Amino acid sequence: MSAIMPSQNQILRHLARTHEIAVEAVRDGHHPFGALLVAADNETVLLEQANIDTVNHAESTLLRRAYKEFGEVFLQDCSLYTNVEPCCMCAGTLYWANVGCLVYGISERQLLAATRDHSENPTLNIPCRYVFEHGQKNIKVIGPVPQLEAIILQLQRDFWQR
Repeated sequence: MSAIMPSQNQILRHLARTHEIAVEAVRDGHHPFGALLVAADNETVLLEQANIDTVNHAESTLLRRAYKEFGEVFLQDCSLYTNVEPCCMCAGTLYWANVGCLVYGISERQLLAATRDHSENPTLNIPCRYVFEHGQKNIKVIGPVPQLEAIILQLQRDFWQR
């Protein structure tokens, strides 16, 4: 796993980009989720992905592409950034892809409060840390990030409560 943790500036910049990707996803008719993969230098953005549909989430789609393109050894030093904490499907994909660090903006619980019982997003109240604690890998997790919670939550509320 990468010995260098991202700086606060890097965290905020990359998470802000995931929010922009989520806004673009909404413009394209998709759910408001965005993810990106950052190399071990905490600067180089390797891949970006917006949400596609209920089964092809931004994170899991990006991680499958990354695993195929870069391989598990390379990915152990990379970080996945996402505007919303990965669901258990995406957390599992991150685990199996061997990504070493996850950074997210708002929690799954915060998303659940914003989506309520929306039929297109029956949010699971299962934190990613719970998923990782039941595995054998030491995945660093940073999140939620309070500085961006307000803008991320507003996009989620606007989308799911329309």
